[in-house]
Amino acid sequence: MRLSNTDIYALKALGYLGTQPAGTYVGSEDLSEATGVRRTYLVRILAALANHGLIASKKGVGGGYALPQRPEEINLRDVIRAVEGPIAPLSCVSLNWPKSCTEERRCHARSRVWMRVRDAMLEVLSQATVADLADDFRQGVDYTLCLEHLLHPSELLAPRE
Repeated sequence: MRLSNTDIYALKALGYLGTQPAGTYVGSEDLSEATGVRRTYLVRILAALANHGLIASKKGVGGGYALPQRPEEINLRDVIRAVEGPIAPLSCVSLNWPKSCTEERRCHARSRVWMRVRDAMLEVLSQATVADLADDFRQGVDYTLCLEHLLHPSELLAPRE
C-alpha cells in the first residue's frame, strides 16, 4: 500500500468532519475551504466515502456532509479501502478483492511475507480512527506536508545521489 493525494485529501476531510459536533452537516464549499482541497476533487472523494457509509450526505438547505457515527467508531482501514480499494500488496492475498494464483500452495513468499504484510497493515489501520485525525486537525496538523512526502514510482526508480 502506498498513499496517494486522494488518500491524504480523504484524511484531511475526515479530520475536519471529526471536529464537528455530532449531526452537524458541513457544505462542500466550507469543507473545501477548511481543508484546502479543491471542491471539484473533494466531492468525488466524499462520494466514495458516502457510498461506503463512512460519511452521511444530505442535499438541500442545511445539507452537506457529516459523520454518521462517532469519530472513534470509524477506522482508517475502512477509509483506505473506500478510497483506494485493496490494502493487500497482491491480489492473491487480498481479503476483499482476491484473485487466485496457480502457485498459491507452493509460494513461500505468499504465506511468509505478503499475508503477514497484509495482516500487519490491516491491524494498524484498524486501530487508528477518525478521532485520531480530528485530534491532529485541532492541533493544526492537516497533512498538507504529507503531500510532499508521497512516494511516486518514477522517483523510486531514479538513481539516488
